[in-house]
Amino acid sequence: MVDIVPVDGRPVIDYMARDYESLLQAMREQIPRKLPQWTDFTNEADFGNVLLQLFAHIGDILSYYQDRVANESFLGTARTRRSVIDHLRLIGYELSTAAPAATSLTLSVPGSVDTVVTLAKGDAFATTSAKDRPSVRFEYTGDSPLTIDFGAVSADPATGRKTVAGVLVQEGRLIRDELLGTSDGTPDQRFPLAHPRALLGPPTASRPAGGQDLALVTTLAGTVDAWTRRESLAFSQAGRDEYVVEVDENDRATVVFGDGTFGAIPRQGAHITATYRVGGGSAGNVPAGAVTTIADAPQLALLGAQVTNPLPATGGAEREDIAHAVRQAPAVFRSLRRAVTAPDFEALALSHRGVGKVRAAATGWNEITLYVAPEGGGKVSDVLTADLIGYFEDKRMLSQIVEIADVDYVPVFVTAEIAVQSFYAPADVVAAVQAAAAELLAFDRVDFQQSVYLSRFYEDSQSVPGVVFVNITEFRRGDRPTPVIEPHGTITLGPNEVPVVPTDADYASGLKVVLIEQAGG
Repeated sequence: MVDIVPVDGRPVIDYMARDYESLLQAMREQIPRKLPQWTDFTNEADFGNVLLQLFAHIGDILSYYQDRVANESFLGTARTRRSVIDHLRLIGYELSTAAPAATSLTLSVPGSVDTVVTLAKGDAFATTSAKDRPSVRFEYTGDSPLTIDFGAVSADPATGRKTVAGVLVQEGRLIRDELLGTSDGTPDQRFPLAHPRALLGPPTASRPAGGQDLALVTTLAGTVDAWTRRESLAFSQAGRDEYVVEVDENDRATVVFGDGTFGAIPRQGAHITATYRVGGGSAGNVPAGAVTTIADAPQLALLGAQVTNPLPATGGAEREDIAHAVRQAPAVFRSLRRAVTAPDFEALALSHRGVGKVRAAATGWNEITLYVAPEGGGKVSDVLTADLIGYFEDKRMLSQIVEIADVDYVPVFVTAEIAVQSFYAPADVVAAVQAAAAELLAFDRVDFQQSVYLSRFYEDSQSVPGVVFVNITEFRRGDRPTPVIEPHGTITLGPNEVPVVPTDADYASGLKVVLIEQAGG
């Protein structure tokens, strides 16, 4: 509430009164001093009271907007994605779009097939849809067609089929030759992409900007000009066919051209077309064997081809959230986008879409190895490996070699005996205990060289409603069968190791539970 404090013998209003109630009380406390003739101001039906209430209401609204403006003016207190985007653009940091999952497919055809098949960019495969789960589309994204000569492949005597492995695909959908508009010859032209959730990684030196993300061309009188995407036009020269892309808070991308001094202006009357991909997200992290449908590759379907993914798809991630950007942007800014020290490599790698965790280590006088875990866990795909190496091409020192390695995942095996109160459903309590254990080992909550403590499993399991007691009989690393309980109740991991929930059926829900029946229960 508001306080009226005396200053130099005069009452002064404490302007911390910001909401409806405090503003109304502050004004009513001023009535005896300012309008002593108004004696019935406590009467709710008085017209003056109506005016005070209206003023307090308007003041409450204005105070709310003042607070919002003040909060959104600083990166540390901003709450809207739009404000964070605008703040970070001042230091050249763009929030990452969603990342597509990637996997490797195995194709098989009948043994009698001996034709040559070519896969082009955009040829698609998919998972099987279900009532509550739409299919997930994966496409071949190589810039060069992939030619497969089945005549040179031997048939498997056991199955009678010819098999080709290692076809790299990414989740998403290709948008071909979308007409963005026609240039009017003015500076700083902007053209939005029609489809949201465009997959846009940072431009790299080894892969021309737009090579796999966004290919943009202008066409005038039969002349086709290819444009190059840059992170900024601040260093573009006049006449250079370069552009930038801005992504707003609704995941809609806009192509921005130069003003003739910093970057060229598309010639008047030129048609502007773009080819890009859309999609991304954690939904693409499908398990092994999920991709079984040939969605848009008729040259394979006509041969009776079958497809599957022997390994899970990894690397799919949602767009960068504002909390991650606020934490990550200062480290990227301090590195000046140059990878010199290990923290520089780690900060820059974490800003690359699809990277969940990374540890940089010098493994030679001119070699640095990045131990990478993609978003959601799993092994690093060949696509993500190539993207990371290309990403660091213009950021590393000239003689430095960058290697990408997988993280060592260490499964933590836990078995717990639990007793359940008689008026609880045992299955529900067991599921809650397993969920609590799985949360302790969730990908977002663990890190490299992290110690795992037995006491945390006791604490979280015992706190589940319905649990009478917990007795953990197994707590060990997956690569060590003994001891069953790690000494001191602590599992210590190495520099490149990350704890995970085991894939074994008995432990995959978080831990193995043995129900103990209480006497008289």
